[in-house]
Amino acid sequence: MSMQDISRFRFTDGKPNLRRYHQARWDEPVIFELSQAGERGVLVPEVEVAIEAAGHDVLATLPAGMQRKDAPALPELSQNRTLRHYLRLSQENLGADFNVDVGQGTCTMKYNPKINEQLARAPKMSELHPLQHEDTVQGILQVMYAMEGVLKEVSGMDAINLQPRSGSHAIYANMAIIRAWHESRGEGAQRDEVITTIFSHPSDAACAKLMGYKVITLYPDENGYPDLEAMRAAVSPRTAALIITNPEDTGIFNPRIREWVDLAHSVGALTCYDQANANGLMGIARAREAGFDLCHFNLHKTFATPHACGGPAVGAMCVTEALAPFLPRPRVVQDGQRYRLDMGDDRSIGKVSAFLGTASIVLRAYAWVMNLGADGLREVSEIAVLNNNYMMAELLKIRGLTAPYAEGHRRIEQVRYSWAGLAADTGIHSDEIGIRAADFGTHYWTSHHPYVVPEPATIEPTEAYSRADLDEFVGIMRHIADEARQDPAKVKGAPYNCPIHKVQGDYLDDPARWAITWRAWQRKLREHGAA
Repeated sequence: MSMQDISRFRFTDGKPNLRRYHQARWDEPVIFELSQAGERGVLVPEVEVAIEAAGHDVLATLPAGMQRKDAPALPELSQNRTLRHYLRLSQENLGADFNVDVGQGTCTMKYNPKINEQLARAPKMSELHPLQHEDTVQGILQVMYAMEGVLKEVSGMDAINLQPRSGSHAIYANMAIIRAWHESRGEGAQRDEVITTIFSHPSDAACAKLMGYKVITLYPDENGYPDLEAMRAAVSPRTAALIITNPEDTGIFNPRIREWVDLAHSVGALTCYDQANANGLMGIARAREAGFDLCHFNLHKTFATPHACGGPAVGAMCVTEALAPFLPRPRVVQDGQRYRLDMGDDRSIGKVSAFLGTASIVLRAYAWVMNLGADGLREVSEIAVLNNNYMMAELLKIRGLTAPYAEGHRRIEQVRYSWAGLAADTGIHSDEIGIRAADFGTHYWTSHHPYVVPEPATIEPTEAYSRADLDEFVGIMRHIADEARQDPAKVKGAPYNCPIHKVQGDYLDDPARWAITWRAWQRKLREHGAA
């Protein structure tokens, strides 16, 4: 048998070739299908004789209305079958710990240090109960107070609250503060408009709308920057707030942001900075110096804690001293050598989350920033910007891919690209490129609706990826673009190497076919006579 140098399949001139990739496919049943009556993962100890002899019926202490009539219909599995089930599911997946996850632009996917998981899962943290007396949780209260201090330095703001459980949740809570502020001044009914921009995060407009405001959305000028003249025309005594992302989702930083803030202030409006795109700004630019009244950060993005598939996360609210009384309560305060919960006064918008939010996420973020220090945080941003501009230079060598707006200018931490040229030449659309990318163990998402940028793809490399990682992703994009020109049917037929091949999306518009739980699925099968 001849020997082969397998490295020559993997690298050319030191750069990675396309992977010979195929994802695992286990055809794994739903865990309820695996259930075997009587099978157990943990055997609960028998009741001790002395306790049984005492004859105390614990269940009798529960109110009758809280007692089950039937045992819960939970799956019954041994430990090893449970472990195999979830490991198999994990192999049929893509994610930040599996692949070069730079294709989820605006999500700031980065490495979450596993040592921080050890901290969060240690009994000292994992066995805390949110209803413990504050005297018994001084450690985590100190961590939360200290993390607020870090965010004060990063933002320049005066007061912080870590209660919201997502970035959008923090935006919503900031909107509640804006409304409470104007109502406290007798201007709540007068100020019924909020101004934002089309390339700010969609949650900015959505939360303003949910709070009852009329939303005015401004579009970029001919150079791709937020249109300052449109802002001049939009502000009025009806303006409650300006809420804006900077850099916007295009990756373009608005250099005249201070003029925007001053314009809003000139008519008595508040200004709110959505800092979900802050990964290129830490230690470089702050909300305070730009004049903002409020801002928020996503600890699950910029501060390297898990996204956890949409939660639990932490949206950190940051405000000036004038708005501090309106923050959610309770707040953690330092009182001498100890920490306690302060309930504030009636100006607070009240609780926006159970207890104090997600304490374990705050602990992970605190561990991350303390490991880096102030200089390290700045270096994170500098590397993120360097990675992004290196990648932009390489990607724009691909025919059919462009970076609309601000032509010739560098971007901050991400770029919203357009495959419009490739689509016109080949009929291959951006979403089809994303699906084909999964055949090489990576992907990007195209949830950028409405498609103001045609055929969009947002790439955000962050600081966590090496040059080899970036080259690998660029190589995948280049290969798919070449394939689109030479064999478009191959791209349209993807994916080929994933656990599930072509997904039919027609059911998405048919609620009668939806089932979000196993029991709902069983019920629908019975309704259709299939069970």
